[in-house]
Amino acid sequence: MKIALVTGSAGLIGSEAVAFFADKFDLIIGIDNNMRQYFFGADGSTEWNRNRLAETYSNYLHRPADIREVGQLETIFQEFGTDIKLVLHTAAQPSHDWAAREPFTDFGVNAVGTLNMLEMTRLHCPEAVFIFTSTNKVYGDNPNFLPLIETETRWEIDHNHPYFENGIDEFMSIDHTKHSVFGASKVAADIMVQEYGRYFGMNTGVFRGGCLTGPNHSGAQLHGFLSYLMKCAITGNQYTIFGYKGKQVRDNIHSWDLVNMFWHFYQNPRPGEVYNAGGGRYANCSMLEAIALCEEISGNKMNYQYSETNRSGDHIWYISDLTKFKQHYPGWDWTFDLKETMSQIHDSMAARLLLQK
Repeated sequence: MKIALVTGSAGLIGSEAVAFFADKFDLIIGIDNNMRQYFFGADGSTEWNRNRLAETYSNYLHRPADIREVGQLETIFQEFGTDIKLVLHTAAQPSHDWAAREPFTDFGVNAVGTLNMLEMTRLHCPEAVFIFTSTNKVYGDNPNFLPLIETETRWEIDHNHPYFENGIDEFMSIDHTKHSVFGASKVAADIMVQEYGRYFGMNTGVFRGGCLTGPNHSGAQLHGFLSYLMKCAITGNQYTIFGYKGKQVRDNIHSWDLVNMFWHFYQNPRPGEVYNAGGGRYANCSMLEAIALCEEISGNKMNYQYSETNRSGDHIWYISDLTKFKQHYPGWDWTFDLKETMSQIHDSMAARLLLQK
């Protein structure tokens, strides 16, 4: 039997992976205990998505295990052993604001949970490909010290800088910088995944995501900004912009495009490799530009306020350079641009909100 094991399977990337891999593997095992609801309240609950997966994919098997508890994981890995060919680890505490409230929980999920997954893979299915969804927050606030220029709607990097054409590459330092507590726990996990590839020779890959988004995101105020922004556009709830004049820039990659990156890596893994993963110059926006797009797509005027206080360690300008990945896997390219992605988010969110009434 050929099995893919996906942690965080009811989340944005995990659920996209279940759908993507359902016809490529005999069985998809999903591990998700809906901790997102604990992190972000009812808005963050992924129960709706778990139910959708169970109803849609007959070869999907759900296990509500806690990745912090190695005993719970060992039961699963012992049962399926070397039939597990792919381990896709997307489960995380994803908010750097929330992490400061409960550092033990954040580190337990992000760092210890990742180590548990790596060690279970090494002991029970060492030939499996292990893919980890890291984050651009491993670079800390180093991007904020780039030569940035203010324009009417966004911050932009100086045209003469090497990062202008394609964005920030994987050689930016992850040292001597403020990461946030979340960023630090993800650094620990990121480095450990690399080490299991380099030291143990396992087929591990690290993908440092920019803003990961798509129609199945359970966006909340502290995480999933495009999804939550669109939700506010539909409901009329007030949205708060935190600092940088609303001109902070993020690149955004559709969850399908990211999982397609994983698929390419799975077919030809490079042990211990690291890739930046985002929308790059193909799909990026400032907060003000995102608000304008939400208003255009929803047909509603947004209700938002501005706070001068930026989130600690937050990026002013971040665009991912995917040159390295595209050189290693030339068959991959983006499929969904920003407007198509946000239109999908709008339609999915509107349908969900209608069901909740």
